[in-house]
Amino acid sequence: MTDANTWTCDQVAFWLEQNNFSQYKELFCVDHKIDGKVLLTLSETDLRQPPLQLSVLGDIKRLFLCIHDLQSECDSVCSNRNHEKLKLRYDKSFNSSSKSRRRTKIHHSDSEDSGSGDDNDYLPQKRYQPDRGPRPSKHLDSEIWKTLLGFLYAFSVFLVTSFVMVVVHDRVPDTDKYPPLPDIFLDNIPYTPWAFEACEVIAVCLGTIWSIVLVFHKHRFILLRRVFSIIGTVYLLRCITMLITSLSVPSPHLKCEGKMYGDIWAKAKRTMEIWMGMGMSLSGVRTCGDYMFSGHTVCITLLNFFITEYTPRQGKYNSYYLHMLTWVANMFGIFFILAAHEHYSIDVFIAFYISSRLFLYYHVLANNRSLMLRDKKRRRIWFPLFSFFESKCDGIVPNEFEWPFPSLETIVAFFRKPSVKNS
Repeated sequence: MTDANTWTCDQVAFWLEQNNFSQYKELFCVDHKIDGKVLLTLSETDLRQPPLQLSVLGDIKRLFLCIHDLQSECDSVCSNRNHEKLKLRYDKSFNSSSKSRRRTKIHHSDSEDSGSGDDNDYLPQKRYQPDRGPRPSKHLDSEIWKTLLGFLYAFSVFLVTSFVMVVVHDRVPDTDKYPPLPDIFLDNIPYTPWAFEACEVIAVCLGTIWSIVLVFHKHRFILLRRVFSIIGTVYLLRCITMLITSLSVPSPHLKCEGKMYGDIWAKAKRTMEIWMGMGMSLSGVRTCGDYMFSGHTVCITLLNFFITEYTPRQGKYNSYYLHMLTWVANMFGIFFILAAHEHYSIDVFIAFYISSRLFLYYHVLANNRSLMLRDKKRRRIWFPLFSFFESKCDGIVPNEFEWPFPSLETIVAFFRKPSVKNS
């Protein structure tokens, strides 16, 4: 058999038939006149997109594996030591019995794990093992400018959230007319005055741990982009839910009076106070009306998920105890919010569910390139930030750590250079 670069359209049709792709012979060889040279240049994207646009995912994957195998074999043809071996193989493929055809089929399905050009490559020694899960990304570009855009997005959302919190405070229902709603947890858990501050202490501790992880993580800018994208999106949704429905205060101890910020400048001043204090009672910020859903629960839940996702789960630096600690802190933080009677139970439940599901949905898409490609149009409509921020990542971001600061030798060498020049 000659080099695949010299194949005609008829030979390509025969090759497709040999590999059980007879249904595409007319599409490839009649409609688009694909010969050997063109076949060797096809990529998986070419198979997915017009004008070929194959609709069966399994056929796309198997055909691309066969083309990839053929490309590897053609590279071997260029070397003298494998020329005769490949020529003999292709001669057999055109005149072989059904048994040898089955061997060729198995060989093509095994092309991802082989392709070295040895004799064993042409024997059906093992079958193709399907992808058993997401793989580490091969393209990890820091793209600091995207991280800065993500920061501006989260910054803007927090500012809008602070303003909405002022607006909903003015709309808080009168406690005399609208008493607290029945709640199965709040009605059975006694009010604990210090519990809300304890929840915020937990949030500060988890934030400190996450900041340390970011400093030493090798791909810190990718992680920051994901933090800004996810937390900004959740808080934007929180703004909408707060504006749509105003719930009565969950406990009589909350002294909330509406219509406190009627003037636009008073609203702006209060917005800056909430924003600068990060909405925390530890910094002297007390708000009312922002009950659907709990922002404190969102923060501690996302911090827990990010810490457990981006610290090692196995190996020498297994962070099992750290993960257990963050999960316990997450659960205690939620309990303290309820014990402080600062939110209804449904607020806390919805906050935990939305933040955790969005985190998992984001990372399932980011870690599986095939899912990213399959729902491209729908994802761009419903989750445009993901498509933008993750355009250069095609797999799992590995948990690799580095020392971010210059070494002592580097500092000494930096200060020695001028003295050497002056001498």
